[in-house]
Amino acid sequence: MMKLAVFSAKSYDKHFLDIALQQHHPSFCQITYHSFALSSETASLAQDSDAVCVFVNDHLGAPVLQTLHENGVRAILLRCAGFNNIDLKVAEDLGFFVANVPSYSPEAVAEFAVALIQTLNRKTHRAFNRVREGNFNLEGFLGRTLSGKTVGIVGVGRIGLAFAKILHGFGCQLLAYDPWGGDEFKTYGVFVELADLLQRSDIVSLHCPLTDETRHIMNEENLSRMKKGALLVNTSRGGLVDTKAVINALKSGQLGGVALDVYEEEGALFYNDHSGEIIHDDVLMRLMTFPNALVCGHQAFFTEEALGEIAGVTVGNLEDFVMKRTCKNSLVREGHLMVEMDKEPVRL
Repeated sequence: MMKLAVFSAKSYDKHFLDIALQQHHPSFCQITYHSFALSSETASLAQDSDAVCVFVNDHLGAPVLQTLHENGVRAILLRCAGFNNIDLKVAEDLGFFVANVPSYSPEAVAEFAVALIQTLNRKTHRAFNRVREGNFNLEGFLGRTLSGKTVGIVGVGRIGLAFAKILHGFGCQLLAYDPWGGDEFKTYGVFVELADLLQRSDIVSLHCPLTDETRHIMNEENLSRMKKGALLVNTSRGGLVDTKAVINALKSGQLGGVALDVYEEEGALFYNDHSGEIIHDDVLMRLMTFPNALVCGHQAFFTEEALGEIAGVTVGNLEDFVMKRTCKNSLVREGHLMVEMDKEPVRL
């Protein structure tokens, strides 16, 4: 029987993975769930497992991969689209089977990005707290009508395109920057260079993968290029945004507001309860003091439909490995990398 070790497992991961297994072959796999992340300190717990299943904040650098391989692990299942947390070249050299979930309910993330825009713009999160105290004063809640505003989309893969469709329905003018194009977007807006998009947009939303080229794409220079008072939204990867530069842009008034569902140092914090602890991340704590900064805990994907699809595809990838079938979601196949970090297949 195949043995699978699942790391960073929450109650909802267990629920949907168990359902997916029941729908496939309930007897072909024995699962051990670990609530903590996979790291150099925990990799040895995968001993005697044939495969591991990991999420965005699990760390699969060379030392971890080497430990997994020595302990008999031969397959790595990513229950997410991104794979910047795994050293694919080392995985290739060691002969691992590696597969991800390239797309899961892109509408879920797109809808959440729109929810962040609406919340940040109309200040409904602050209104909720004020009204609960019996204060119905509207001072400080002035927003802007989205219809007719210009929205810049950085990356128009599956999620960016779903986002474009929604904002087009709001009556927004849409601009996009994406080196890999995407003809379907032309139905909703026009492609421009990044500098032009930043200068013209009232709202900028990030929907691109994290690569060496896109890391801190929203840095001090590009934030200064944005239209004064514009909003910035990131539901993609935390490393796209230089948080310290965002804080300075908020302080100066250059940036009108920021909504983040991801954070560049989220690995030590997100997906766990730290409410009874002192959080030592001074940058994040400083950011959350701004009334025009909205931070969520990487929940844009978190819908029943998306979790069901993630679990189903993950189990399907495992079945392909067990049955020695060609897996369409393989990132490494027969010792060869199937993708490159800056190529079309990893656009979000």
